[in-house]
Amino acid sequence: MLHGDTAPGYGQRLREEIATQGTTPLIGVYDMYSASIAAEHYNGMFVSGFGFAASYYGLPDIGFIAWPDMVAFVERLRGAFPQHHLLVDIDDGYVDPEVACHVVRRLERIGASGVILEDQKRPRRCGHADGKQVLPLEEYLEKLDQVLAARTDLVVVARTDATEESDILLRAEALAATEADVVLVDGVRSEEWIRRIRQVVGDKPLLFNQIAGGKSPRLSLSELGDLGVDVAIYSTPCLFAAHRAMDEALAGLKVADGRLPAPAEESPQIGVRESTELLERNIAHPRRREAVRA
Repeated sequence: MLHGDTAPGYGQRLREEIATQGTTPLIGVYDMYSASIAAEHYNGMFVSGFGFAASYYGLPDIGFIAWPDMVAFVERLRGAFPQHHLLVDIDDGYVDPEVACHVVRRLERIGASGVILEDQKRPRRCGHADGKQVLPLEEYLEKLDQVLAARTDLVVVARTDATEESDILLRAEALAATEADVVLVDGVRSEEWIRRIRQVVGDKPLLFNQIAGGKSPRLSLSELGDLGVDVAIYSTPCLFAAHRAMDEALAGLKVADGRLPAPAEESPQIGVRESTELLERNIAHPRRREAVRA
């Protein structure tokens, strides 16, 4: 199933999950360790471009990712987590439509569940950053159509980064009219705008991107469900939590003159045993690892 010409079922399984009542959460992961922890809590992962650029290159999310690196990462993820949904951020398809189609076919063969394709033009930006520019709509739709023709089972999320109010609704409606499975308008600034976008996309599933410090409101899954949102991606909870925890741990180590802290009963520390047990679950029987229901 992972190494044949196709990986049937992963896209359809994600489609079926999206079609269920409520909002499907997909948790952003940035490396195999964060994915190992996320897999203990949720049955779906989002392979975040922001997180991958930060962890793999130590660079901001402005277009540095090389597609072979992303494909290799997804292949490692699928080998360790055969039951989890894997939605992959492929940015603008790495510029060229031909490259985008090649990447989509590669990702589908190794078992990705879906991809997100944006309409930004270079230099690209994080969806919640200022200074974004978008391709002419027809140019993006042509690229999207080629990607849709290249997939067989893969879920395709059509994403717009438009910032002008009239353009947001125009593009959301145009994306909903394609064969894309899901529509994402990134950087939505209010609940009212979620309602307006929900109205123009009609019956097409809608995705909402939650990122700490971003432009969008912080909403629960219940609130998103009431607004008609079908999927929520949490781009960076693992990355930002790791940032905070590592900073605090190293600052404490410096204050303690290099002495490791003693374990506390009320807050057990992670040590060699706990870390090894987590990682052993990825190699002992990876095909038996069950996805956790959110």
